[in-house]
Amino acid sequence: MIGLMMMNKKKTIEDYLDFLFESPKCELNYVNDYQLLIAIVLSAQTTDKRVNSVTPILFKKYKNLESLMNADINDIESILRPLGSFRKKALYVKEIAQILVSQYSGKVPIKRNELEMFPGVGRKTINVFLGEFYNIPAIAVDTHVERVSKRLGLAKDNDSVRVVEEKLKRAFKRDVWTKRHLQLVLFGRYHCKAVKPCCYECMLKDICKYEKKLDN
Repeated sequence: MIGLMMMNKKKTIEDYLDFLFESPKCELNYVNDYQLLIAIVLSAQTTDKRVNSVTPILFKKYKNLESLMNADINDIESILRPLGSFRKKALYVKEIAQILVSQYSGKVPIKRNELEMFPGVGRKTINVFLGEFYNIPAIAVDTHVERVSKRLGLAKDNDSVRVVEEKLKRAFKRDVWTKRHLQLVLFGRYHCKAVKPCCYECMLKDICKYEKKLDN
C-alpha cells in the first residue's frame, strides 16, 4: 500500500514537472565543451544569470584555451569580480585551461575520474556537465534540487546531498535523469523558491512538507 502511494506521488510530481517544463534547458550560456565546464564551475554559490553576465566578456577577450591559460590573473579576477569567490574562481579558470591544453589536447574528458582532477570540479559539476554536453544520464543535486526533493518527500530532511542523488536516481527512470534534474532546478528556481515559494498556485502543495508546515 505504501509502495503504491509512493508510486502515485512520484507520477504526480513527474506529470506536474512535465506540465511546467516540457523541454527544460540549461540556462548557462556556452558554445563548446570547455566553456560549459568553466561556466558550471563559476556558477558555484551564485546564479546562472550572473555567470551569463561575465562569461561573454571572458570568452570574447580570451577566444581559446591557450590565451585563457596565459591570461593575466588580475584581468580574469576583474572580469569575474561580480561573482562570489572571484579570486579562487579566476585561478580555477586558468588551471582548467592549462590542464585541458597540456593533457587533453583542448578536449574536456568524458571519464569521471579524469574530470575529478580538475580544480573546482566536484560531483555536482561533473553530473551537470556530462548530462548537458554528452547526454549521459545524471542527476546533479544543487541547492534547488535538494530543497525541492526534501519538501516533496523524495528525500528526508537530514539526507546528505549524495543520499538525495541516489534516492532521486531510484525514483526516476534512468533515461530521464537529466531531464528531471533540469526540471527540479527550474522548479526550485522559479516556483518552489527558498524564500516565499509560490505555494498558492502549486499543484503539488497537497504532498509538500513545506506547505503542511505553513498550515500548522
